[in-house]
Amino acid sequence: LNGVAWSNGDSWKEMRRFALTNLRDFGMGKRACEDKIIEECQYLIEVFKKFQGEAFDTTQPVNCAVSNIICSIVYGSRFEYNDPEFKSLVDRTARIIRLSGSPSIQIFDMFPSLFKWTADRNEIHKIFSANKKQNQTIFSRLKETLNPQMCRGFVDAFLVRKQNLEESGITNSHFHNENLVMTVMHLFAAGTETTSTTLRWGLLLMAKYPKIQDEVQEELRRVIGDRQVQVADRKNLPFTDAVIHETQRLSSIVPTALPHKTTQDITFQGHFIEKGTTIFPFLTSVLHDPNEWERPHSFYPAHFLDKEKKFVKRDAFIPFSAGRRICLGESLARMELFLFFATLLQHFCFTPAPGVSEDELDLTPSVGLTLSPSPHKLCAVSCM
Repeated sequence: LNGVAWSNGDSWKEMRRFALTNLRDFGMGKRACEDKIIEECQYLIEVFKKFQGEAFDTTQPVNCAVSNIICSIVYGSRFEYNDPEFKSLVDRTARIIRLSGSPSIQIFDMFPSLFKWTADRNEIHKIFSANKKQNQTIFSRLKETLNPQMCRGFVDAFLVRKQNLEESGITNSHFHNENLVMTVMHLFAAGTETTSTTLRWGLLLMAKYPKIQDEVQEELRRVIGDRQVQVADRKNLPFTDAVIHETQRLSSIVPTALPHKTTQDITFQGHFIEKGTTIFPFLTSVLHDPNEWERPHSFYPAHFLDKEKKFVKRDAFIPFSAGRRICLGESLARMELFLFFATLLQHFCFTPAPGVSEDELDLTPSVGLTLSPSPHKLCAVSCM
């Protein structure tokens, strides 16, 4: 297996190391990346404004905005939201994530030899091939204008490394086309889906709990006023930060982390697990653990606040997983969630669609590889 999500061994180590180094080189967790997110916030605000307070589905604009951040790091440029190539890439990726959580795919994962040909699996193959083809077209364009002295993004850096190794006579390295396309598709999917889904949960929860939304907006007005929110403001916005963390905890969008393998025989809670066994850590069991959280199944931002209303970190907060396969883009996701959420709440009040009460807003998730909100519409009423 190639790429960074499902691979193992030396290829995984090499790709993960290269991906981490280059994501940082191209701005992850740095000021350059903060500026990109702030710029993208403005495009997203303009889209929300066009609905003039009428109910709309937040999925596609939020997906596109979040996706543009990973695109600028990976490809070296952002896309217009109405670019058909970009829209199809974003929509197809979202569809793969939905299908991957379907019962037939879950059964196939457990019994691959018995359930090879399900309709969902065939559709995933078709979508996957289309995304692969589209990425290869983008790579060809980037290759034509490649300047080894001026890498624009992750793809350029990969192509330059591949070229250098080939020129040195090394032809059997892990830097080959298949690893490039798979790593980029993994980064694109992970960098789009998880953050945009969490953000959509955040907006839905604000519409459902208007008193909490009021408190976030009061804090933003008091601390920030009309100026643009910056990452440095996080420490002075404990309630807003607590609301974002509680959204991540309650929505628990990646219930099972990526597969791990045991490196030795182990007995865990009375069960013997042999070396080499594939294990899926169940993150939700920690994020919703009644021994760790006062109100595990309620939206309760006070989980992350002390008596003085200061923000507190919690050991049981592990939405990005743990160990050697902890999320590659954690620092990027944290920056995006904070800037997008705080900026949107500065500009808009989110309310249910007309005729829908707050109580009727459904928090039952749609099942996929990630848990996203059930289809719904919200009104974004300008408050600036």
